[in-house]
Amino acid sequence: MAASYHGPMAVLIASDLRKDVAGAPLLQGVSFKLERRDRMTIAGRNGAGKTTLLRMLAGESSVDGGELVYEKNAKVALHDQRPPRERDMTLRDYVLSGAAELIAIEAELSRLEQAMAGGAVDDGTLAKYANAQAALEAAGGYTWREQAMGTVRGLGFDEDDLDRRLETFSGGELTRGSLARVLVARPDLLLLDEPTNHLDIASLEWLEQRLVAMDTAVVLVAHDRWFLEAVGNSVLELESGPPTRSRFFAGPWHAWRREQAARELALGRAIDKQRKEIERMERFVERFRAKATKARQAQSRIKALDKIERIERDPRDERELAFSFKAPERSGRVIFELTGGRLEVPSDPPKVLVEDGDMWLERGEHVSLVGANGAGKSTLVHALAGRRPLDGGKLSTGHNVQIGFLSQHAEALDETAKVVEACQRATGLTPNKARALLGRFLFSGDEAEKPVAGLSGGERQRLSLAILVHSGANVLILDEPTNHLDIESREALEDALSEFPGSLLLVSHDRALLDAVGTRTIAVEDGTLRSYMGGWADYVASKKAEEEAPKPRAKAKAKQSAPAARPKNAAKRQAELERQIERAEAELRSLEDELADPSSWASPTGSQRSTQRHAEAKRRVAQLMEEWESVASA
Repeated sequence: MAASYHGPMAVLIASDLRKDVAGAPLLQGVSFKLERRDRMTIAGRNGAGKTTLLRMLAGESSVDGGELVYEKNAKVALHDQRPPRERDMTLRDYVLSGAAELIAIEAELSRLEQAMAGGAVDDGTLAKYANAQAALEAAGGYTWREQAMGTVRGLGFDEDDLDRRLETFSGGELTRGSLARVLVARPDLLLLDEPTNHLDIASLEWLEQRLVAMDTAVVLVAHDRWFLEAVGNSVLELESGPPTRSRFFAGPWHAWRREQAARELALGRAIDKQRKEIERMERFVERFRAKATKARQAQSRIKALDKIERIERDPRDERELAFSFKAPERSGRVIFELTGGRLEVPSDPPKVLVEDGDMWLERGEHVSLVGANGAGKSTLVHALAGRRPLDGGKLSTGHNVQIGFLSQHAEALDETAKVVEACQRATGLTPNKARALLGRFLFSGDEAEKPVAGLSGGERQRLSLAILVHSGANVLILDEPTNHLDIESREALEDALSEFPGSLLLVSHDRALLDAVGTRTIAVEDGTLRSYMGGWADYVASKKAEEEAPKPRAKAKAKQSAPAARPKNAAKRQAELERQIERAEAELRSLEDELADPSSWASPTGSQRSTQRHAEAKRRVAQLMEEWESVASA
């Protein structure tokens, strides 16, 4: 049941909500209150009812018990993964249609202006005009359309996209367009179901800032941990059912996770204690039920047993993804070395993604590959994995390199097979061993008999991971491996990759995964490849330092323009020197690891040779640094 009220504070009050599905309760006893600038995360396992609850709040699904009370005239907007029904309109018109009331105000202003030009200057007309103007000003004034287009650009579209018809966009692009539309609507209550899907990192960061700044109550469901931490300021936990009940936590996402972990530990102890107590009482009842002298005591214990509210774990709580990669064979020191790489996509003329790109990957390195959507990350990893040719340049692959490749679309799966059959064909395992492997990836019993063609996105990703883990590859190339995975599965993958002793090249928009796993970052920037030492946080710090670096000032206009128009070959030389420095430093570290072996110093000749090699490696780094400083200050 929904109602409205005139209260000054809460946008929404939910009291004891219930939702039934097929006659059985799915949600029960769900209660919370939302005020403006509250940003509540809904947490819970898949199937707990998160999306259902969002649709109840949006009025798209019935409320079978309890009450929803909204602020008077509250505007509610829901964004989910369903594509727009409208296709025969431009992106610009579709996004602006989200603010239908502003379009109506503009039309009213135009009508009133025409009336006043015709002589209607009575108090009623003037009052209507003033009210309409005030309403428009409150929504951003006459610039609201340009602000709306800023939202579209913030979500990764460019100017050429605005007048394209919706039917020409991909599913992921349509989802981003739908998100832009609800943001432009400026609702009082904004409901977001997986808003981070199909966004690159730049768009994710833009969205985080936008949501934090909005004078709106927000309810969101997402699997991106970094996003949840940046945006959310409370958590509604849907506890395992059925029926699912709610637990509200006021505080950031990480604090809720910590509290949840402590609660799970305590629950584990409570379950053990209660189970022992129940077993003790049941033994007493069984033993003394038939004895007349103990009958009264037995009956009292039977009643006590009946009254106990049993603490149970949802069976799904025991089904957590947990796996590790087996130790692979040792590869050569250099895995890949790309020099002068060129990558392009077919068009007329061809669109160049990377020009004259250099990069390398060494044994044991865990490297993150980052860049905007469309920059060429997936194209590059497909080339490195041998799935497509380079369009120019040279790629060298080291000794005994065994590549395990995971594509974000899981194209390699056998669509004609059942899960266990697809696993067998990809791994060569016997049926029983294939089932044992699949069980670790949450395919047990009948789930292993599902047809691959009917799997959900998360199930396809888990099957691909199972095959990858068994491959024994010593080099993993992973393109968006967290797509469709829930938070628990992402954390299991994070743990496995962190402990993987081989080499890793990772493409992901999951910044929590990049931060936990990466030790070096390669960015696809402006058509070239730049290497940054350290993981995601170090990369962000480096970029921030570059942006904040003081720009040289000159007294004369001609001098002022000179640094800005720095010769292209000088900038290219600086970038090349940075790559050479990083390579030289990596070689120095590798040499120092090698020289840590006492055998390198076992003889006078060996000792002299080791000393010389170490000195030359250090001198090489110093020379390159000196040249870089000279070029950078020119």
